[in-house]
Amino acid sequence: MEATTILLALAVLFGLYMAWGIGANDVANAMATSVGSKAITIKQAIIIAAIFEFLGAFLAGGEVTATIRKGIIDSEAVNDANILVYGMLASLLAAAVWLTIASKLGWPVSTTHSIVGAIVGFALVAMGLDAIRWDQMGMIASSWVTSPIVAGLLAFSLIMSVQKLIFEAEDPEKQTRRLVPFYIFLTVTVIALVTFLKGLKHVGLEIDDLTAVLLSVLSGLLVALVSVVFIRKIPVVVGDMESSSTEDNIERIFALLMIVTASAMAFSHGSNDVANAIGPVAAILSILSTGEISQSSPVPIYVLLIGGIGIVIGLATFGVHVIKTVGEKITELRPSRGFAAELAAASTVVFASYTGMPISTTHTLVGAVLGVGLARGLAALDWSVVRSIFVSWIVTLPAGAALAAIFYLTLRGIFG
Repeated sequence: MEATTILLALAVLFGLYMAWGIGANDVANAMATSVGSKAITIKQAIIIAAIFEFLGAFLAGGEVTATIRKGIIDSEAVNDANILVYGMLASLLAAAVWLTIASKLGWPVSTTHSIVGAIVGFALVAMGLDAIRWDQMGMIASSWVTSPIVAGLLAFSLIMSVQKLIFEAEDPEKQTRRLVPFYIFLTVTVIALVTFLKGLKHVGLEIDDLTAVLLSVLSGLLVALVSVVFIRKIPVVVGDMESSSTEDNIERIFALLMIVTASAMAFSHGSNDVANAIGPVAAILSILSTGEISQSSPVPIYVLLIGGIGIVIGLATFGVHVIKTVGEKITELRPSRGFAAELAAASTVVFASYTGMPISTTHTLVGAVLGVGLARGLAALDWSVVRSIFVSWIVTLPAGAALAAIFYLTLRGIFG
């Protein structure tokens, strides 16, 4: 079998493994608050993710994706196309291996940082320090701090608004029924904005800002109106706020909202993060078929399919570890708290994609969960879990880099 065929097969195989890793770690994040707050079961989370992650990845996951992810490598420095083929293969495998280790330990790490670290690692051994654009690296490192803080503050504000407007109202249940459709409108509008502004660019659909806003608002109104019908079907409980049945009913209405946020988060996540698996695959396929390095590479339909399928299998087979960490171990979540965390995380993603701030979905969601926990005081958080998550974030870049360097040298040794 000739070398090109073997390299093509490895590209598809490593891409599938990377997509599996994203499913095991990142998708588990998107679903963790819904599962942790008991709004949906793990089984339901897998079904929702299977549908919406796949749709996001397939419909909006990347018609054209940058060959050199995030512009980390100076393309002028690459003088041999083979270096890039081995480098991208090594990066995919390294990031996927790191995600497997992190997922097994229940650490929610960033798939973007895993692949970025891996690309830096191979570039260092293949081309030296000058090949890396360190200004880009600085931007990415800054997102470690900014995205969790922004999401945490937003989540804190949202949960305080829920506390004031609903739980401290004269008739909390009546108030919940009145306000939850508004929260649903807000959630769907925000996630639709992510999709229209960021996701659909991949499919070659360029929507101007005004149209994107109008379509998002319409989507929000539509889903909010449907939610009113479902909320009316939940029987009213007669009793005061102190009664657990009233509180349970309020959380039941919020659980409905969580199903909306979980589906929306899954779609926007699938559309954004599948590029981490298929970007390098597209680059390898493009180089092997043309023999040249291009700045962007079209993504064949079957590669998008591989990405979508890999993500779903990853969540179904291995996602439970990270779901438990984010959904249950950081702080105790209920549907009203889980909703605040998810809406805050989604809003931060929209803001970031609009301003071009590099961001990690994982860091954002963990920051939002921390914000929700802090609203109940420092004691509401399990600080040992928080500490181990922060350590795993710091370790991700060097771990990806070290693994990629080893795999790159191995591949170069085998294929010469």
